[in-house]
This record gives sequence, structure tokens and C-alpha cells, in this order.
Amino acid sequence: MQLAPGRTLSQRYYIIRQLGQGGFGKTFLAEDRHVPDHPQCVVKQLTPPGSEPAILLAARRLFATEAKTLYQLGHHSQIPSLLAYFEENQEFYLVQEYIEGQILAEELRAPNYQRTEEEAIKLIQEILEIVVFIQQKNVIHRDINPSNLIRRQIDGKLVLIDFGAVKQLTTQLVRDGKTVATIAVGTPGYFPSEQAHGHPKFNSDVYAVGIIALQALTGYNPGKLPTHSETGEISWHHLANVSPEFRDILDKMIRYDYRERYSSAKEALQAIKTLRHSYVKEQKTTATQAAILHQSRQAQSRIIKVLMALAIIGLAAGGVVSIDYWLSLNNATKMYNKGNTLYQLQRYEDALQAYDTSLNINPNNANAWQGKGDTLQALKRYQQALDSYDEAIQIQPDSWQAWMGRGKVLEKLGRNLEAINSYEKVIIFKDNSWEAWSNLGELKVKLAQYSEAIKDLEKSLKLNPDNEEAWYQKGWSLQNLKKYEDAIKSYDETVKVNSSFSQAWYQKGNIYMNLEKYNEASENYAKAVQFQPDLYQAWYSQGIALNRLNRYEEALKTFEKATQVQSLSFEAWYQKAWTLHILKRYAEAVSAYTTAIRLRPRDQQAWYNKANSLYNFGEYEEATAAYKQVIALQKDYYPAWKSLGNSLLKLERYQEAINAYNQALRYKPDQPEVQASKKQAEQLLESTLKIQPEDTQQNGETPQPNTF
Repeated sequence: MQLAPGRTLSQRYYIIRQLGQGGFGKTFLAEDRHVPDHPQCVVKQLTPPGSEPAILLAARRLFATEAKTLYQLGHHSQIPSLLAYFEENQEFYLVQEYIEGQILAEELRAPNYQRTEEEAIKLIQEILEIVVFIQQKNVIHRDINPSNLIRRQIDGKLVLIDFGAVKQLTTQLVRDGKTVATIAVGTPGYFPSEQAHGHPKFNSDVYAVGIIALQALTGYNPGKLPTHSETGEISWHHLANVSPEFRDILDKMIRYDYRERYSSAKEALQAIKTLRHSYVKEQKTTATQAAILHQSRQAQSRIIKVLMALAIIGLAAGGVVSIDYWLSLNNATKMYNKGNTLYQLQRYEDALQAYDTSLNINPNNANAWQGKGDTLQALKRYQQALDSYDEAIQIQPDSWQAWMGRGKVLEKLGRNLEAINSYEKVIIFKDNSWEAWSNLGELKVKLAQYSEAIKDLEKSLKLNPDNEEAWYQKGWSLQNLKKYEDAIKSYDETVKVNSSFSQAWYQKGNIYMNLEKYNEASENYAKAVQFQPDLYQAWYSQGIALNRLNRYEEALKTFEKATQVQSLSFEAWYQKAWTLHILKRYAEAVSAYTTAIRLRPRDQQAWYNKANSLYNFGEYEEATAAYKQVIALQKDYYPAWKSLGNSLLKLERYQEAINAYNQALRYKPDQPEVQASKKQAEQLLESTLKIQPEDTQQNGETPQPNTF
């Protein structure tokens, strides 16, 4: 299938735009039209290196194996989740989570870009932690480079993309059902010699991470880094100012001979962590020594005073300490309560300050950490909110409120499997939490686990029958399972709780359309737009339903509303034009088709219908030009050739009409109507030729008799 923007793959994934193309296939940004809110995703179209049965058989096996691997890898928060995989027309498709952010390559391309040693260490530690995970799954990435690392917009973390299915599927050559060679893959400059020869190792990925570190430190692209003429090792020491310890680690990561490198990402990561630990220890030691020197001088002047005070106060000292401690905790509680009040008033920044003050006094208050998490979530600072909820859970592991907040921010961060785990924790500690059951069900709907979702949603509704969102999600799940009658009942319950729930009315309309109950469909679409006047889909769908009922004037009004709400909708303009044509308002139909064609210039049906409207309006010259445009788009389109012949016949261009009818009969030979029209054109042409000499002698012009 030739994927392109505007096309829909597998009746589900609407292609928005192409993201990239390489020797292994194409990558597209798409919308999942089977999931509420139509979330964006990435569709990878993979083409095997041949169509021979042996190659296809091997490709199919590799594809299934690699898809399972990708699914397992997607459990890591910094690796995109695999949403679906399937084969269609001997081509293979992967659907993955879309990561919004900036590729690391853009950062490294910034003018005068060079990172400090500490920043470089932090960078490669984050990458190595991901690589350790994939190596635990026995996977070699083989193309780690800055263009395959995205700094996620929502939390600033790096996400590693472009995994092995593409490479494994498209680089193994198959002969007689056996793999005979593996083509080297990767990005030049980032892969080592053994990978170039088609024999990647685990530490080939370690080499790539080391090269990224050099690029960050020196500002040089890999291809511009100098190498030693005899050893082949990269000579970079003079390009960056780093400690001897870090220099040695990098040298070992990028050794030419893989046997001299760290054997795995885990080993390299341990070296980095050890180095960072020594930095922290050194910094703490320096700070401690300074503090001790300062404190010792103060202590000498205080010690006598302290001893005298203790002698005088005696046992009363213990009471004073207890009072101070009590006062301190009391202040912490006051600030915590103040934070709660400010949170309720939606003064989130002030609430955050109050919670921080409380936690500075008493950092072991799990409720304050949870309150801080709730506030950060309201401020959409999701990663910080997650950290606060984790602190609360560490202090109080059975805090269901903290687990609930954690689940919500994980959803916002797109980490759905972790969110499910958090909601399940809520249920362990509070099994009557309707909200946890509802959130759990909604997440499973997003994952297209409809049967499981229904079970969770029903538990939520048993605890809270007024949960309109749970009723709606249950209806959506049943609709996807094609249990239409049950879905309608759920949507009815939704609008019983909240009569203005426009999406429930809209989805009810869609179900009635599937059941070919167009009156009921129209009524429900009308309800949807009553409560949400800018709901384009409902206006458009109501127009379709009314057309099916032959209520064309009413349909026209709804399509006019649709084009007002969404003026760039090809479909709405096309349906408006079609309805105008049915009403024989041909001039208006032509105008609407012209707008539709402006939005989608290569849509042959719009051109053909415009030509028909022009023909019926008596504009035969323009109709002829439009029919020719249809044929330019699809040469074997029989109706266009037939209609072109009719239009040319009206223009008394008989030979051209005959030629057009011949083309029509070429594509559909047994068409009596076309044969009759062709015969009429031949007779008219013959009669014209017979009178031509006499007329020529009279006025020197060939007459064009009006025979109609």
C-alpha cells in the first residue's frame, strides 16, 4: 500500500505526515481513529528486501520475533511502547508510541556547543541506563546516535527510538530459507569496525555512547575527530579538558578493538557511577572540612557557656528541648494546613511554598509530600509531582492517595503500564475506590483491552452509579466489541447522569448509523450539536444520515454548519456539493466542488462530480475540461470517458466524441448506451462531411449544424 498523508491504514490509522524514509522503509505520524481523542502514534512501514516466498517466510518469522522483543522493551519508561504490529499486502507495519520532543542531534548542533565533564557524564549515564535494560533483554540496538535519542518535552528525559525490527527484518539476506549474510547497519561515525563488517557485539552500542560523549565534550562531529595513523584509535585528548579518570573511561568505551572495550553497557555504567560517586564524596569531604574548621572556632567560644548552662538548668534542659521540638512540629502542621487551604483556593504556587516550608521543618510528613504532589500536578509539572508522590510512598507505603496521584501523573507522562500498576496498588489498600477502578478501566480502553476494561468499569459503577465517564467508556468499549445494543444502554446511562455529554450523543448516533437506523442517528447527532455547537463530526454525520433519508434540504443546512465549524474539511465541502447537485442547484454545486478540489486537488471523484454539475448546468466546455482532468488522474476510469463523449457530442465535436466513446468501450466493451451514443456521433459526423463541400463553396467555413 502506498501510504501518504490523508490515507487510512487498516481502517484505523489516519496518516498525518511522513516523518522519515530510509533503505528500511518509511515512518509516518498518524492518528489512531479507534481510540478516544485520536491520540497520535508512529507508523513504520517495513518492506522486505524481496518478494520471493523464502524471503517473505523468513521476514514474517523475524517480524513476529522482533515485534515481541519491541513489546518487552517498551516496558521501559524511556523506550516507546509498541502499540500494534501487523502484515498487510506483504508489507509489515509497526505502530509505536509517539514521543514529542527534540532530538539530541539538535542540541549538539547548537553553535559553540560543548558540555562540561559533569554534564557529559550525566548524559552518557542516562543513555547507558537505557542500554543496560535492552542488553538484559539480549538486544543490540546497532544505531545509537543523537538522531535516535529524543529529549521528551514533558519531562526532559532522553528516549531511545528506532529499534531492531527494522534492522533485523530488512538486513538479513535469505537464500533457500537460510540467512546467508547480515548487512551492516547504523549511522557512519557511531558504529565500530566489527559492526561495519556485519558482526555487532554488545559493546558496539557502548562504542556509540562513547562517541556521543566525545561529540558533547568537543563539539566535533564524529567524522571530524582525528584518528591515530597507526593504531586507528581516536585522538581527542587535546580537544577537551577532562579529568584523567573520565578520560580513561571514554578511551575504553571507544577502543578500536572490541576486546579492549567494556564488555557490556552494565560494566561501562558501573565505571561511570563509581566516578560520579568519587566526585560527590570529594565535594562532600571538601565542604565538610570547611564546615568543621568554621564550627571548631565557634565551638571553642561556646563550650564553656554551654557547660555552665547545663550545670544551672540541670534536668530542665530535657524539657526545653521537648518544647522546642513540639513547637517545630506544630509549625510544620500549620504550614501543611495552610498549604491545603491554598490548594483548595487554587493558589497553587502559594500552596507549593507552604508545603515546602512544612517539609523543611518535618521531611517525614507523608501527607505534606502528597499535598505537594497534588499541587505540582495541578501546575502540570508532572515529573516533579511523581517525585513527590514517591517520597510520600517511601514514608507511608500504604498511602492509597499517594498511589492514586502517582497513577494520574504517570498517565500524563504517557507511562500507561506503570499507571496501571499504581491504580492496582490503590485497590489493594482501598478496594472500594470507584475512581481507581474507573481510571484502571479507562487506561485499558486506551490499550484497546476492551473486555478487561468493561470489568473494571462495572466495578467502578457499582460503587458510584453516577460516574458519567465510566458509563461512557463502557459504552465505547462495547461499541468497539460491536455489542451495539449494550453500548446504547451505556450511553443512555451516560446522558441520564449528564444530559449535556455531547460525545455520548454523538457515539449513539454512530451506532444507529451502523444499524442503518438513520432517523435515530439524526436525532442523536442533533442532541450532540445542541450541547456542543462546534462538534464538527456530529454536524457532518447528521448530514450523511439526512441524505440517506432523502431529506436533502435539511442535510444541506447541516453540511453548511460543518463547513462553518471546520472550513478546511474536504469531506464537508464534498458532501455539501453532492447535496446541491441532487437538489439541481448546479451552479452552487460547482462552487462547492471547486472549494473541495482546492483542499484535495487530486481527488478524481470530486473532479468527476464537478464535471457532471457543469454538464447539467449547460457549461459543456468547462465540463469537458473537468472530465479530461479526471482522466489525467486515472486513465482507465470508464465513467469519465463516457461522460467526456457526451459533453463533446453536445459541443458538436463529433470525432473527439467518437474517440472518447471508443476509450470507454475499451474499458467496458458491453455497454449498449455508449455504443448507441457512438453510432449517433458517427452519423452526425458523416452528415457534416457530406454537406461540407457545398457549404465551403458558399462561405469558406465549415458549418456546425445544431442537431439538438
